[in-house]
Amino acid sequence: MPEVIVLFDGYSTKLPNGSMDANCTCTLIKSTKLIIVDTMTAWDREKIVQALAQYNIKPENIDYVVCTHSHADHIGNNNLFTNATHIVGLSVQQNTIFYEEPQILNEGYELCPDVKVIATPGHTAEDVTVLVKSTKEKMLFAVTGDLFEKEDDILEPSIWKALGTPELLKTQSVMRSRVINLADFIIPGHGPMFRVSHAMREIVKNQIIE
Repeated sequence: MPEVIVLFDGYSTKLPNGSMDANCTCTLIKSTKLIIVDTMTAWDREKIVQALAQYNIKPENIDYVVCTHSHADHIGNNNLFTNATHIVGLSVQQNTIFYEEPQILNEGYELCPDVKVIATPGHTAEDVTVLVKSTKEKMLFAVTGDLFEKEDDILEPSIWKALGTPELLKTQSVMRSRVINLADFIIPGHGPMFRVSHAMREIVKNQIIE
């Protein structure tokens, strides 16, 4: 049965000078395969190594690295995991070999039983979400990257709209509704995991851009 462990909560804070202090959420999935989702910035190498060591995991033990998109704060430590297959957005790579994986766009790409990657464009054109089904609790976890910036962006949609790709705002609004209707818990790109409520689903549904 898959276990979802948030190693580090992401955050994003606008600074007075107009710049932003931000880092992404980093998530470990323990199942028949070991999976890490989003590897933070290049300055977080030792943090990740130490966090994994708490679970008796070394970087070389990781089977899959999934980056929900290719922004620098989500891919900074991919080279820690040289034994893993890397999925960065819609690209699947092992060493120097790149694979065509159209199922990510269609039915999803299964990493192991109850864990799959699906396409959820919006923040960027190649965004993906990792869906993890916990059979014991009968809960579904969605590790969404910046499809959802943080829980606050449900009531304040200006947050995700300001940070997304302008021409994909409509697509992102649709994908947000699709994912929140599937999930019991969402692990967003820049905030703590939150439990989904019916009220949240209705709010996001009403934010779909026609």
